[in-house]
Amino acid sequence: MRKIEIDKTIKSINVMTLGCAKNLVDSERFTGLLLANGFEYTDNADTADALIINTCGFIKSAKEENVQLILQAADMRRRGKLKKLIVTGCLSERYNKELSTQIKNVDFFLGINSDEKILKILKGDSKYILHGERALFTPKHYAYLKISEGCNQKCSFCAIPLMRGKHISEPQEKLLNEARRLAQNGTKELVLIAQDSTYYGKDASGKQILAQLLQNIADIEELKWVRLMYAYPRQFPHEILDVIANHPKLCNYIDIPLQHISDNVLKSMKRGIKAFKIRNLVETIREKIPNVAIRSTFIVGYPYETEQDFELLLDFIRETELDRVGVFTYSHEEGTTAYPLGDPIPQEVKDERRGRLMLVQQEISLKKNNAKIGKKIEVMIDGLENGHYIARSRHDAPEVDNFVFLESDAELQNGDIMEVIINKAEEYDLWATPTN
Repeated sequence: MRKIEIDKTIKSINVMTLGCAKNLVDSERFTGLLLANGFEYTDNADTADALIINTCGFIKSAKEENVQLILQAADMRRRGKLKKLIVTGCLSERYNKELSTQIKNVDFFLGINSDEKILKILKGDSKYILHGERALFTPKHYAYLKISEGCNQKCSFCAIPLMRGKHISEPQEKLLNEARRLAQNGTKELVLIAQDSTYYGKDASGKQILAQLLQNIADIEELKWVRLMYAYPRQFPHEILDVIANHPKLCNYIDIPLQHISDNVLKSMKRGIKAFKIRNLVETIREKIPNVAIRSTFIVGYPYETEQDFELLLDFIRETELDRVGVFTYSHEEGTTAYPLGDPIPQEVKDERRGRLMLVQQEISLKKNNAKIGKKIEVMIDGLENGHYIARSRHDAPEVDNFVFLESDAELQNGDIMEVIINKAEEYDLWATPTN
């Protein structure tokens, strides 16, 4: 890192976070460190002394969006609208040299885990070291808990290990202290995230101890819901299913990125699992956890994915009727083991396949939502918009899943949990009224 010149006139900061919830937690942590050391936070970059951009470098579209935002911020810095501009995160980790060469008026390009470097650039020394505190950028009633960093899986399409490195589990006691602190400060729902949550503990002890962690976090008195995301299907720890099924605070919900169902594609992707095991896993999850919602993501347009491969995926979606589905088109990423395969499938074909898959899923989602009309469910209030309360069920993770729009004359607060009856359904949303 080049020589640091401290500008003692910098008082206020703004942080822009791009990408996933894991990036958001990183931003919350370094912002918490800055606030603890005397800086003020402003929501408006135009009024901030310093701007920190926490970037995403996962796929092509995200990288392009990130670069455009950096260029806009660099122009603000050139015009004297900012006293400091710092770029950090995955994109900056992966393309530090290229960005530093091609984009001017950025004071520092930093990689991941740069909390202390950011503080040193802005202040020079640390008078206060954090012990798990964070500046939440989510609404107060829910938060993400990042249980590990990096990934040991070898998926051919994925650049995350290039940026984040190998899997490192956070110590369980540290996570429990962080979870308790969040709960005591008003967090009602905690969402466990990682690049690969199911590997938790194996790097340190040789054993997957996610079940133990889930149990211990769900036992925290103030928490009401605990949700699991990013469960890798290979070597899935089946013991977590009994824990989820039996603990009332653990949402009957699992996010498990499957990516594809064709054995040919799965083999080239280096997923380490075959189609029949994926089908068995989905069946086992549904057997073990009553009324479970399964969320998954898939990639279409992977190199040499044939129409037959894609039809197998469509059939799988129709047969299994997963509750929540996201679809990405393949992004050709240098440095990955799939990169030498090229990018032979045209983008228009990728987009067409994505559209066809999402149409199938849309029909499934509407069917499942219609089946809920007249039924009672538990929801958590997320906010108020256009006269309707916005809520989520236990089947819906923040920011990525469905909403329940609630009509109520009562004055409700974010984080309130209540029983409602479903009156109306659309493809991805429900309408409801309180049961009392």
